[in-house]
Amino acid sequence: MNPVYRICHSLTWGVARAALNFRVIHPENLIEDGPALICANHVSFFDPPLISICFEKEIHFLARHTLYSNPVARWLFPRLNVTPIDQDRAGMSGLKTMVRVLNGGHRVLIFPEGSRSPDGKLQPAAGGAGLITAKSRAPVIPIRLFGAYEALPIGSGRPRFVTVTAVIGKPLRFSEAEFPSGREGYQRISDAIMEAIAALRCPLDRLPEPAT
Repeated sequence: MNPVYRICHSLTWGVARAALNFRVIHPENLIEDGPALICANHVSFFDPPLISICFEKEIHFLARHTLYSNPVARWLFPRLNVTPIDQDRAGMSGLKTMVRVLNGGHRVLIFPEGSRSPDGKLQPAAGGAGLITAKSRAPVIPIRLFGAYEALPIGSGRPRFVTVTAVIGKPLRFSEAEFPSGREGYQRISDAIMEAIAALRCPLDRLPEPAT
């Protein structure tokens, strides 16, 4: 872990524990060595940093290339393993980048839904997650965040201090027979990943109250 990533990782963990009572359920399901596609629900800007601290080792991220428009981001993001992608090129540039990073033996975070949920509920998966899984043959780690939407819902600039929990599912390993080519085949894999995320449950007695 490079020094900048290590410092940000430690600071994020400290803030998350203090402000959000952040906890990780079933960390034994995490893959810390070798390639893995991390697939999670997407409800808040908090999602990427919270998922990153579930892991003891570094993971990789993707971000719009426009976020590299200022000198601070251009210096910081590469040290946090954030790879820029051009979303104006039909998405293929980002998909190829993810496959390349996975083939390099790294863990990469994506959100199968594609964008943040407007109401905190799970959204249908796009086919991209299935395509990446098929092309990379990497195992998939399903993760579901509970409370992150209430902590910082879409459209809100004011965080709330609620408990946030990350539940880690058992890795999904698809057989060769489950790797059909074509859009419909990729969508079936994406749907299976989203079903695994939806099946995860928060074991806490009381979930955060819905945002008002």
